[in-house]
Amino acid sequence: MSLSRAQPSLRARAVRYLSQREHSPLELRRKLLRYCEESEEVDALIVSLEQAGLLSSERFAGSLIHRRQQRYGNLRIAQELDAHGLPPEVTAALQPALQDSELARAHAVWARKFQALPQDAAERARQARFLTRRGFSSDAVRAVLRGAAPEVFD
Repeated sequence: MSLSRAQPSLRARAVRYLSQREHSPLELRRKLLRYCEESEEVDALIVSLEQAGLLSSERFAGSLIHRRQQRYGNLRIAQELDAHGLPPEVTAALQPALQDSELARAHAVWARKFQALPQDAAERARQARFLTRRGFSSDAVRAVLRGAAPEVFD
């Protein structure tokens, strides 16, 4: 005789996902649809979790920014936030803080990878491509490669 464990409910799965890290509503919906044929049931659960304060787009956006800001620029972070289907007002509220720190973050990322300012055009292009691929704005890239001092925050 084999004893099988009961499968966790959809709500239990959602809470387990949310206990591991913040999720966007779109991401959580996608994960939960694997366990349920009724998309209406998943949508109702997501609304319920939002009303209970267990699921929050604002918290998710803040968490994603916190995880990514030391490695990526504003453009890359904004692209990731858009990919998670967050409302524009949530992402717009967080942009000013990122804008203020972009030069310092770009300089820190550049300093971890390169030891010296570029000495020729080829090296300058290589360093610029590196920072651009990380999602830093062209203004921040130019400032870093000119040797502008990063802003210091207290």
